[in-house]
Amino acid sequence: MSSPSASIKLAPLVQQFFTERLIAQSNVSPRTVVAYRDTFRLLLTWFEQKLRKRPEQLMLTELNVTRVAAFLDYLEIERHNAIRSRNARFAALRSFLSFAAHKEPAALGTIQAVLALPMKRFERPLLGYLTREEIDVVLDAPDGTTWSGQRDRVMLATLYNTGARVSELIGLTVGNVVLGSCAFVHLQGKGRKQRTVPLWKTTATSLRHWLRAYPRPADQPLFPNRVGGPMTRTGVTNRLQLAVETAALRCSTLKRQISPHTVRHSTAMHLLQAGVDISVIALWLGHESIETTHIYVEADLAMKERALGAMQAPSVKSQRFRPTKDVLAFLEKL
Repeated sequence: MSSPSASIKLAPLVQQFFTERLIAQSNVSPRTVVAYRDTFRLLLTWFEQKLRKRPEQLMLTELNVTRVAAFLDYLEIERHNAIRSRNARFAALRSFLSFAAHKEPAALGTIQAVLALPMKRFERPLLGYLTREEIDVVLDAPDGTTWSGQRDRVMLATLYNTGARVSELIGLTVGNVVLGSCAFVHLQGKGRKQRTVPLWKTTATSLRHWLRAYPRPADQPLFPNRVGGPMTRTGVTNRLQLAVETAALRCSTLKRQISPHTVRHSTAMHLLQAGVDISVIALWLGHESIETTHIYVEADLAMKERALGAMQAPSVKSQRFRPTKDVLAFLEKL
């Protein structure tokens, strides 16, 4: 006699998870829906290749610990996903399985075995950021005699001023910019969290010239592509890399891969080095927890050296180590 859990189809549960849990109940952001959608696209495509089964033929119990572990290995080994990306995909699956456990208790044994799988640990690399001199050269690199160069100059200046995520930057519309006596932009971050970031006079002046030269309605992208639509993540990254390559002709230390997130890190580091309180930096960047912002304190070697210089070295006389004859007696004293 087959187990009741063997007849539970996977596809209806996936649809319920998106419509009921993510959209109707949790009201997650569209970005979260897209990220979870992409995870299930990868998973169902992988299942179809491995088991020769269409998604509508799959049973919930086939999403067992062995196959989930194999899928995660596939992401990391064959698709060359970073461990962070692998863990993000796994987090989406865990969220779905927690939902499925409430809907179908008969499959609880299979689900609990998968949920018991740990997230994979990884080494956190040293934070990469640009110096003030490097930033100045990059911001000056785009060709201001062309339309795309003018856009890039204003766009990169805004990126550095606000410390925005690339998704926040490409989501900016003309109406998100206020250029009065106190100029600022409205950014919409992760989880629909909104924040307001002030603009330097130089950034505000550049934006005024940009909007005066190329006026558009308030609901249009602030930094459009050549056909008037919003730029993509790849588009912003490519334009930044082009500016970096040009700037590297004047500054040899820029001959490395630099992403929009590197500019965000640079904004945070320069605020920290200027003496801005870490809680203010957390608000500036839109960090949910101030603990996230502590990575910039960890990365600032100059700040650590200043702290070391402010302390007096302990006045302890150095003693030369002389090994004892009895190694066991030495070990006992440890």
